[in-house]
Amino acid sequence: MQQKRTLVLGASLKPHRFSYKAVIKLVRHHIPVVAIGRREGAIGEVKIMKPFPELGEIHTITLYIGPKNQSSFIDYILKINPVRVIFNPGTENPELEQLLRSRGIEIIEGCMLVMLTKGEF
Repeated sequence: MQQKRTLVLGASLKPHRFSYKAVIKLVRHHIPVVAIGRREGAIGEVKIMKPFPELGEIHTITLYIGPKNQSSFIDYILKINPVRVIFNPGTENPELEQLLRSRGIEIIEGCMLVMLTKGEF
């Protein structure tokens, strides 16, 4: 199975947040995970970094940042040039999605947690 190194963009240290649960679930599925959030810290063994670290190759970015706060990350996302970006519920952004599609990046509107549960990740 191909390892899909995944960036959780908008990671939170709060256990009730979906981004926190996403990091935990990715680790449980043995998917390499990188996390970026507003505050540094850790979710288990995964360090949450502040924006905008050099990351190397990223297959998937899963967004947990609302459309109003995505603009400061557009250039960063384009620089990473992932294979796909998952827009989790509440993060959908037609303008950003169209920009990414025009660069050949696959767009998925859906819940990454559900995708993992169903084996569709």
